[in-house]
Amino acid sequence: MMDPTTDNAGQTGDPGNARAALEALRAEIAKAVVGQDPAVTGLVVALLCRGHVLLEGVPGVAKTLLVRALASALELDTKRVQFTPDLMPSDVTGSLVYDARTAEFSFQPGPVFTNLLLADEINRTPPKTQSSLLEAMEERQVTVDGIPRPLPEPFLVAATQNPVEYEGTYPLPEAQLDRFLLKLTIPLPSRQDEINVLTRHAEGFNPRDLRAAGVRPVAGRAVLDAARAAVAKTTISPEITAYVVDICRATRESPSLILGVSPRGATALLATSRAWAWLTGRDYVTPDDVKALALPTLRHRVQLRPEAEMEGVTADSVINAILAHVPVPR
Repeated sequence: MMDPTTDNAGQTGDPGNARAALEALRAEIAKAVVGQDPAVTGLVVALLCRGHVLLEGVPGVAKTLLVRALASALELDTKRVQFTPDLMPSDVTGSLVYDARTAEFSFQPGPVFTNLLLADEINRTPPKTQSSLLEAMEERQVTVDGIPRPLPEPFLVAATQNPVEYEGTYPLPEAQLDRFLLKLTIPLPSRQDEINVLTRHAEGFNPRDLRAAGVRPVAGRAVLDAARAAVAKTTISPEITAYVVDICRATRESPSLILGVSPRGATALLATSRAWAWLTGRDYVTPDDVKALALPTLRHRVQLRPEAEMEGVTADSVINAILAHVPVPR
């Protein structure tokens, strides 16, 4: 049996080895990023669900490093776009370029034509450029000059953003937020984690050279294909499906929210719960799996009423209250 921790791990197609390879993926990322296990798990869940991830946190908490470490631990093509106020949609998707030799226009692909796209500081660019990713994220294609051009498979957007309270940011519109499978908040590290970060730097860790830090590819396309096939076989009972629906419907009736979770959000919660169940070694989904993924899957799909926001209510607190009151299937 192939060892999923070897350099050839990306070639294994066995479901058991695929789970071990994804565990090794998390271990490789930990060589570069300290104390962000929930965010690492969220990225792995997104890979299994063919979804996209939005990472939010103040500057300096390793959001970009986290995605770069993921890219280094995957045997997939990766590209990075630094979103700035002067970035144009064609800088992301590509454009038609005139070739004087042939007197014809040819399509020059943009950085979105990759497997893993790091959209760094996505809320520092205006909405026009932000929306250039909508079609790519939802339909896995880009239309230029009326011609749809399919993106590579797999395709994942990992976007980072600063909190919207920061100057020079443009809040993402609801339609685009809904395209992200998960919104992961990156908190400031604990005291011990921060000591560990500084100790690594004192010992010579260079965040710009992840290979020197020992991060190496341990999973590739074959691993993802095998893992996704296994996740698709994970059993979901009718009671769990009804539980997910009841949670999402409760957000639409909450007096603290203007906007509740759409059916797309309910589908997303079912998918992430299924992936998490498989990652933890089970072939069936439990209510605890749903609860574990409810916050990252739903927090960006709801909108608070202004008066609730002024009272200090947060999306997370509303969702937690709903989870505490919706009956749990037995």
